[in-house]
Amino acid sequence: MTDAQPETLTLDRMETPIGQALLVTDTDGVLCAFDWGDHETRLRRLLSRYYGARVLLLDGAAPRGIRAALTAYFDGDLGALDAIPCRRTGSAFQQSAWDALRKIPVGQTVSYGEQARRMGKPKAVRAVGLANGANPIGLVIPCHRVIGANGSLTGYGGGLERKLWLLRHEGAMV
Repeated sequence: MTDAQPETLTLDRMETPIGQALLVTDTDGVLCAFDWGDHETRLRRLLSRYYGARVLLLDGAAPRGIRAALTAYFDGDLGALDAIPCRRTGSAFQQSAWDALRKIPVGQTVSYGEQARRMGKPKAVRAVGLANGANPIGLVIPCHRVIGANGSLTGYGGGLERKLWLLRHEGAMV
């Protein structure tokens, strides 16, 4: 019996108008995680959660297409994120929550309750919040577009200042 080889992922760092972004891609050049430089500990914790001890994280460069799409987004091409291929691991419920996030149009926001309703799980508001909080591909899977039922800016792993910047950048009424 042989031990399975660790999964090799590449960590790249990219400067953005709101801080350093961390991009994690797999050997196929698909985005597996996105976070902010000041939250690298959380990024590593999420990678450990989803990939276990079998992950080998090496410094390197993300594919040009991913970097170009992110640069385009920050330069004003708000639909550029849709072209970024993502690989997600998580429970079936988390996958459903993250699918719902990708369906929120640029410039719009929804409440956690609305997201739960759109998923066909209207009573799962807390579970939706937990799934959004466990989203390893922030920004590209746009959990920043979810706000409180009263319209308040609530929880965002990158911080409320970044959330506000992203929503304003996308033209959302906040």
